[in-house]
Amino acid sequence: MPRTAVAFRVPGTAVAFRMPRAAAATCAVCVAGVLALAPVAAAAATKPGPAGGPRAAAMPRPSLLYRHGTLVRPDRGAPALPDVSALSWLVADADSGEVLAAHDAHRRLPPASTLKTLFALTVLPTLPGGIRHRVREEELAGIGPGSSMVGVAEGHTYTVADLWRGVFLNSGNDAVHVLAALNGGWATTAARMQAEARALGALDTQVRSPDGYDTPGQVSSAYDLAVFGRSGLRNADFARYCGTAEAEFPDGAGRSYGIRNTNRLLTGADGVEPYRGLIGVKNGYTTNAGNTLVAAARRGGRTLVVTVMNPQAGGGATVYEEARQLLDWGFGAAGRVAPVGSLDGLRVRPRPGPHAPPVAAVVAPEGGPGWPETGAISGAAALGAGAVALVLRGRGPRSSES
Repeated sequence: MPRTAVAFRVPGTAVAFRMPRAAAATCAVCVAGVLALAPVAAAAATKPGPAGGPRAAAMPRPSLLYRHGTLVRPDRGAPALPDVSALSWLVADADSGEVLAAHDAHRRLPPASTLKTLFALTVLPTLPGGIRHRVREEELAGIGPGSSMVGVAEGHTYTVADLWRGVFLNSGNDAVHVLAALNGGWATTAARMQAEARALGALDTQVRSPDGYDTPGQVSSAYDLAVFGRSGLRNADFARYCGTAEAEFPDGAGRSYGIRNTNRLLTGADGVEPYRGLIGVKNGYTTNAGNTLVAAARRGGRTLVVTVMNPQAGGGATVYEEARQLLDWGFGAAGRVAPVGSLDGLRVRPRPGPHAPPVAAVVAPEGGPGWPETGAISGAAALGAGAVALVLRGRGPRSSES
């Protein structure tokens, strides 16, 4: 057979096929299938800008957010980004999922109690708030030294809603331990959290301790935490708990005491001015993680979510002030920047049909860096008894709890 080849190129992509000329006739039938199944990341869709404004550029490939440094695509009149000292941060539109700007968005860092957002996403749907539970001794075993606590006591009875308020307001690791026990246990909950993260496209997250306590190998990223915060706000219970500033917590003896949300942008505690329009989500601190924060705010019909991980300047209030600056910038940049990515870019896409298992649109290597830029493109056709399948894959750029 001659070794001459025929080249096919998929319009709008960097994808090309080369094959022996003898196979070209067979493969020609499958070109339509290839085009139909080309990845969303390669599509040249555009989104209209504000009235009279420029049209936004096509959504970039997810691999762009794996690049190091600060990413922003400003149009004319866009405000300058603030000077932020955090090791990693991200600003996104919570409604569309468009990432407006980011710095080292996929850098894997300890998340501290912001990981409780994933815990809530995973466990909230399984435990109705009205359930009453008498706490057993073993459910409070293994809480890490120096953990933040809300005051859950052995032998006392609490509703599940009480425990969730302890999680969201006081970041209570004791409440997390009891809820995890009700959810099937510590290891089971961690495994379910890991599966939930993967389904949401949060591929940087490795869950070792569901409460966020410093544990070897436990990491997340600004991108993943923004995904969790945005997804949580779509759950009415999550949104209500994370936006509650103050509540009463039962002492187990028929009385109660006040607890206050440790998110200072919400409460204005310790000299931090409350942020106008703030609707949650969760702050955290551990020795290894430093200060971390996922915050969401709504103004003028627009909702933004920001993540700030481990500021390198100032004290404990810096994480809130840097989040404030990023939120202000995001609201000011509305319609004046093109997205640099999407919080939906790595999400699992289900196959059609009520019982079909989900299929990952893109898959990153487990436990290590890396990103296939284009995902998989396949086309198949039958000619007589023969069939041709084409698969491509591109390579991208590679303690105490409070």
